[in-house]
Amino acid sequence: MERSLHIHRTAYVHPTAVIIGKIRIGRNVFVGPGAVIRADEPGSSIVIKNNVNVQDRVVIHALAGSSVIVGESASLSHACIVHGPCKIGKKCFVGFGSVVFRSSLGGGVFIKSLSTVEGVKVPSDRLIPNNSAITTQFEAGLLQPTREEHKSFGRKVVKTNMMLVKGYKKEE
Repeated sequence: MERSLHIHRTAYVHPTAVIIGKIRIGRNVFVGPGAVIRADEPGSSIVIKNNVNVQDRVVIHALAGSSVIVGESASLSHACIVHGPCKIGKKCFVGFGSVVFRSSLGGGVFIKSLSTVEGVKVPSDRLIPNNSAITTQFEAGLLQPTREEHKSFGRKVVKTNMMLVKGYKKEE
């Protein structure tokens, strides 16, 4: 297993989070309680860019020979699973309990709760409703645009978590 861990000094990683393997965590990233970030299979890696929040019990895992890239200002909300190979675009929101596997999300994609996105490329600024299963490129092409209320919610979540990072870093 290749071990190469880089966590930016401004990031906050909760003591109960587990981070294993070839991982790069950017500036102002929040990693919540119980999160698991694993790139421990041969040739796997995970990059979490700046201002991302990885909330409680999120699992990010990259299969052998694959990577996961989480774009700037994205939110991975409580108990979601992001499984590589996978790319999460800038300002995406992955909803509570949702699963993203072998997929690429363009910027601004908003996935609501308990949805599955598997084996597709989702265009930028698309909304995936609650309890959806997007498993074909045809289904991905039918998705409606992300509404302003969702974009606003996503920005608020990022802002809140950035405040949490600052508060937790002061306590360290």
